[in-house]
Amino acid sequence: MTMDQPIIAAREQAEPPVLGRSARHLMLLLGLVCTAVGIAGLILPLLPGTVFLLIAAWAFSRSSERLHLWLFHHPRFGQTIREWHYYRAIPTGAKLAAITMMSGSFIYVAMTYRDDWLITALVGATLAPVAIWIATRPNAERGRGAS
Repeated sequence: MTMDQPIIAAREQAEPPVLGRSARHLMLLLGLVCTAVGIAGLILPLLPGTVFLLIAAWAFSRSSERLHLWLFHHPRFGQTIREWHYYRAIPTGAKLAAITMMSGSFIYVAMTYRDDWLITALVGATLAPVAIWIATRPNAERGRGAS
C-alpha cells in the first residue's frame, strides 16, 4: 500500500468549511506563524517542531490550497504530515523524543518545586495522559502498512 492509497478511506480529503475573508486571513496568519515556529522547532532542541507544522497544515487547508499542498508535499516535512493525516501515526523517534522531553520536564519541576507537591502533582497529572496518548498512537512505519 502506498501513500497515494491510504488504508483508511474515511480520511479522504474532505472539502474544508467555507470561511469568510477575515477568518481565512486569520487561518493564513496562523499557518505562517506555525510554519515558522515549526521550522525553528526542528532546529532548537526544546521546541516541538512537528506539532506546529501539523497545525500549519491544518490552517493552510482552510486558507491557502497552494501553501497547504506545498507543506503536505514538502520533501522534509511532508512525510510526517501525510502519515498523521492519513493514519494518525507518529514516527517512533518522535514519540521517544516527546516522552523523553516530558519526563525530563517532570523531573526538573519535581526537583525545582520539591517543597510544593501540588505543582509537581499537577504537572505529572498533565504530562502522564499526554505521554500515554502519544505512546498509544500507531507508529508511522505501521501506518504505512508495515508491521
